[in-house]
Amino acid sequence: MSFSAFYVEVITFELKMAKRPRSTSLESCMLIIMMLLIFSNHVHALDVYHQAEVELLLSFKASIVHDPSHSLSSWSNSTANNLCNWHGVTCVGDVNSSHVNVIDLHGRNISGRLSSSLFQLSHVEKIDLSNNQLQGQVPHDMFTSSNSLRHLNLSNNNLTGQIPQGSLPGLETLDLCNNMISGKIPENIGSFSSLKFLDLGGNVLAGEIPYSLSDMFNLEYLTLASNQLIGKIPSQLGQVKNLKLIYLGYNNLSGEIPHEIGKLTALNHLDLVFNNLTGQIPDSLGNLTELRYLFLYGNKLTGQLPKSIFGLRKLVSLDLSENSLSGEIPELVSQLQQLEILHLFANNFTGKIPESLSSLARLQVLQLWSNKFSGEIPSDLGKQSNLTVVDLSTNYLTGKVPDTLCHSGKLFKLILFSNSLEGDITESLASCKSLGRVRVQNNRFSGEISAEFVKLSLVYFLDISGNNFSGRIDDKKWDLPSLQMLNIARNRIFGHLPESFGSDKLENLDLSENHLSGIISMNFGNLSELMQLKLSHNKLSGSIPQQLSSCKKLVSLDLSGNQLSGPIPVSLSEMPVLGQLDLSRNQLSGEIPRNLGVIESLVQVNISYNHLHGKLPSTGAFLAINASSVAGNDLCGGDITSHLPPCKSKSVRNNPTWRFILTCFLVALAAFGIAGFIILYIRRRKDLETKTVESEDGIWKMQFFEPKVSRLISIEDIRSATKQGNVIAIGNKGAQFVVKEDAVNSISPTFWSKMVEFGNLRHPNIIQLIGICRSEKNAYVIHEYCEGKALSQILRNINWEQRRKIAVGVARALRFLHFSCSPSVVIGCVSPEKVLVDAEDEPHLWLSLPALRESKGFVSSSYVAPEATESKDITEKSDIYGFGLVLIELLTGKSPGDIELGAHESIVEWARYCYSDCQLDAWTDPMIRGHVLKNQNEIVETMNLALHCTAGDPTARPCAKELYKTLDSMTKTSSCVAVKLVSSPF
Repeated sequence: MSFSAFYVEVITFELKMAKRPRSTSLESCMLIIMMLLIFSNHVHALDVYHQAEVELLLSFKASIVHDPSHSLSSWSNSTANNLCNWHGVTCVGDVNSSHVNVIDLHGRNISGRLSSSLFQLSHVEKIDLSNNQLQGQVPHDMFTSSNSLRHLNLSNNNLTGQIPQGSLPGLETLDLCNNMISGKIPENIGSFSSLKFLDLGGNVLAGEIPYSLSDMFNLEYLTLASNQLIGKIPSQLGQVKNLKLIYLGYNNLSGEIPHEIGKLTALNHLDLVFNNLTGQIPDSLGNLTELRYLFLYGNKLTGQLPKSIFGLRKLVSLDLSENSLSGEIPELVSQLQQLEILHLFANNFTGKIPESLSSLARLQVLQLWSNKFSGEIPSDLGKQSNLTVVDLSTNYLTGKVPDTLCHSGKLFKLILFSNSLEGDITESLASCKSLGRVRVQNNRFSGEISAEFVKLSLVYFLDISGNNFSGRIDDKKWDLPSLQMLNIARNRIFGHLPESFGSDKLENLDLSENHLSGIISMNFGNLSELMQLKLSHNKLSGSIPQQLSSCKKLVSLDLSGNQLSGPIPVSLSEMPVLGQLDLSRNQLSGEIPRNLGVIESLVQVNISYNHLHGKLPSTGAFLAINASSVAGNDLCGGDITSHLPPCKSKSVRNNPTWRFILTCFLVALAAFGIAGFIILYIRRRKDLETKTVESEDGIWKMQFFEPKVSRLISIEDIRSATKQGNVIAIGNKGAQFVVKEDAVNSISPTFWSKMVEFGNLRHPNIIQLIGICRSEKNAYVIHEYCEGKALSQILRNINWEQRRKIAVGVARALRFLHFSCSPSVVIGCVSPEKVLVDAEDEPHLWLSLPALRESKGFVSSSYVAPEATESKDITEKSDIYGFGLVLIELLTGKSPGDIELGAHESIVEWARYCYSDCQLDAWTDPMIRGHVLKNQNEIVETMNLALHCTAGDPTARPCAKELYKTLDSMTKTSSCVAVKLVSSPF
């Protein structure tokens, strides 16, 4: 009772007593005194309870070690009288008898241990601490301290331990998702009889799903996804009639899908993805008439689709991809008139694509790639729908592409490669102004490229290679301002090269294996973003334009198999990142520019079958050049590997004057010039040779790739450096190098002989290998010193723009290692520890010994691809997997170690679950959540790319070249549709 209410009662009582005889006045006085005593005790009890609440809240604050937004600054003893005005605290009751009812501190980025004091507030009904950085074990008394609690949300923290025992019969909401909670789900979980919402997803829970879940008759939302749960899905779930949503994906559940699930007629969303479910899809699912989302992808389901599925008339999204389903898709699909997304890719479906798909007015995304569909594409597909993504690649489709695909004007991605389609596709797509990504290579398309087709302003990726296109491409005005990748290779195109392609963003241009003639325009030098230019196997003539040296980002230049003449331009030596140069099978003449061998990044050169003469440069990529790369010329000199004859001095003309001049020259300079040159040459070669050095701990073999380093560093310096911070300071200029120790027991002789090639690797995103030395027990790798910090150290403190730049830089390095090096260099373990980030946010990759073993090395790490863990054999696809994990970490802030699962696949499963089933705010790193709204499409597409990189099937992962193009293009082109489900990896 409040003071005001009590006062009114006393006054009323006095008035009544005043009307009575005097004999009762003594009684009235006694009663008033008693009531005053009761009120005094009541006020004292309220003060005690208020003080208890203050102490409990301050106890929680004391457990918080970091509060960046100062959310708890108002929580103090000095403001205890205004407890209900504290930030995040809500009270109920009036001024004199209020108590804490709600604690809401979600998304404040506070960190520290979760104190149990909040759960001791006897009147609290709601606690929301989600989206913070709380850690430590879940309080053991969480479910035993407060019977008033109705809503508890601790999601998206770093909590560990097990789900505590106990029960809160009145609890309606329990959300513990996206933590690191382990152990089993308590068997008595069913005693939470009032629960309507239960989310335990994104943890490391193990064991089987308790049958007692069936006792939660009020449960509407159940999420156990992204854990380590095993066993069968309990058939008893069919008894929880109020269920509207079930997420059990990304576990290790096995067995068949219980037919009892078909009894859940209120179900709106069913997600069982990425488990080990077998058998057929139960026919009873056709009873789920309220179902809008059905996700069963990534299992081992077999058999045909039950016809009852096509009676789910409210379905919005159907994803049955990555199974072993077979049979034909019936025309009954026309009944799914609400369908927006249909994913059936990576199965064994046969027959024709049903014509009735054309009647689905809401259909936006259609992905049927990697099946065995045959026949023609439905003639009216797209006529009545709003298609944005169509991927029918890798099937057996024939006939023409319907003109109706882009009828809605919203088609952005069209992927049809590796079929047997024919006709003139460029004419039918010429009016599709919304197109951004077109991949139709390896079909039978023919005809001339339409003049309007080369004016699509949004196209950034265009691949029409491997078809039968003919005609000229120089008679059209190319206006593709967004174009970054163009591939018209392996067609029948003739005529001259266009002067321009209407884009200053072009990075990859492949016009090889056509019938192009004429000269290479000097305008190609204006393509400042160009990284790969391939014009090989055409009929191009004239000289190589010097202006190509203006393409400062060019990594690969292939002009082989043409009729080019004249000298090799000296200006090519000015290209800073050129790594691959193929000028073979032309009519080039003259000598090889001496400075061409000075390009540090150049690792592969082919100048065979030209008319070149003179001495082979003795530097850079020419040092150990293969004989096949210089054959068919009149060259001399070079290493023994070149198989070229030694250079001979030209005979002096039979002229006394010449003879006298030559004699004087030889006498004057022989002792100083030739001798000095020979000494320096031998010394330089010696500096680069393998040296054997005896030390107190054994015999060491040392190989350096920089002569200066070879003369200044000894084995003692190296061993000393490993004990003093891994940095060597040498010379008067203070040049620094980093030494890293590798415990390598054996290195093959062939590996050692190829170290020169790897020592010549030069790329702005790769830390240069300076040298290497080894004994029987240890090996030391010497790198250039690069100022910066490991990505693992700074990742939690950098914004989205910085993370994006780092991702692009690492992808650029992988592309160089995989495609510009011969043989390709495989890192084996791409992880944040191997990425050094400098002050300009530019990443630099470490190369360790296993990375230099060409794919035979093995490193045990959670960033190693699963197939490499099993076979101990790493490939380029293993690197792509590791990079995918790094992308996931850049996006979510979580690493494989954070998830604490037995195998690194777990974080991939968790990421897939979050990507398909959670809102962006639920899985993005809190540090970048402020960037989500502005960069939503970019973040979604980056996660999509990460999931493709971490696909279980290595062949489904993109190559480094495709990876870089896709990732870099995201920073420049925003998609017109953000699809939250996994799309084609192509």
